[in-house]
Amino acid sequence: MTTRRSLAGLLLGCASLMTAGQLLAAGQALAADKVTLRTNWLLYGSHSIFFLGIDKGYYEKQGIDLVVKQGNGSSNAVRLVANKDSTFAYASASTMLNLAAQGAPVISVATIDATGTDAVLVNPDSGIAKFKDLEGKKVLTTAGAGVNTLFPVAAQNAGVDASKIQLTNVAESALVQSYLQGLAPAMLGGMDDKPAEIKANGGKQPVIFNYADYGVYQPGYAIVASKEMVRDNPDLVRRFVKATLQAVSEAKANPDESIQSLINWSGHVADEKQQAREVLDVTLSILQSPNNKEGRLGLNVPADWDSALDMLKKFKDLKTDQPASAFYTNEFVPAKLD
Repeated sequence: MTTRRSLAGLLLGCASLMTAGQLLAAGQALAADKVTLRTNWLLYGSHSIFFLGIDKGYYEKQGIDLVVKQGNGSSNAVRLVANKDSTFAYASASTMLNLAAQGAPVISVATIDATGTDAVLVNPDSGIAKFKDLEGKKVLTTAGAGVNTLFPVAAQNAGVDASKIQLTNVAESALVQSYLQGLAPAMLGGMDDKPAEIKANGGKQPVIFNYADYGVYQPGYAIVASKEMVRDNPDLVRRFVKATLQAVSEAKANPDESIQSLINWSGHVADEKQQAREVLDVTLSILQSPNNKEGRLGLNVPADWDSALDMLKKFKDLKTDQPASAFYTNEFVPAKLD
């Protein structure tokens, strides 16, 4: 009896040393980790990836009970991770970098949209044909939006005096309608979601001044975690990143199924199915940065992060002695997906 008890104690001790991921691999049942993902904005097509991951059981297989919550700007999403309201965020990489350099205890653990989609969207009937034509005009945006961060950089690179452009904040929920009502001839927004929303609401395809066409090279949207989470629970981070990248890969193969998952979880999107698909298509078209020589899904590409940090320091007067590598880690990005 003593021998059996000793053996049982030894086995229990060994199990306690195993990570949750190892126990899952060994087929041992565990209570799922409750995880909250905060999106950058109200739900749109790109977010369907996370719901597809839920429907396909990728998160469940990794021992994760995932809840996706809508956000109200990348800055807010990052802050909610920093203050532990949310476990992870899907947020603008440059916005996260800016906040982290100022002391927010957050870090990118994977990049999803590998290149930026920040842009100025212009009413084609406004007579504005080039970036310079925005001087003296009003441009709509939303306070805290990631697209605001490097607007002055794109403007300067285009030879434009940004101080002559009146950025006007409106609520995110009213941004497109305010633009369509003619409150301003242009707005700031992601070219991944806003053009589709504009067209879905009766507007014309906008003229797009993509920041990337004006020398703004940066990673697009990242999975953000707290530094404390990375330090104290790396196994959960690893499992979340793996499940998310599996979902990304599945969405690439089956985009319509991904959109259906979004509809399953958010009924209002059913009336905007085509719009949601157009948005998702943009994200799926920029999963790889030209600087990603490994072709590794989810990779935080050093050259892109270096560029983003350099621009923030040069054009936004960001003060930091830390290298760009201090704001991301590839520790959790698998070399290949199973």
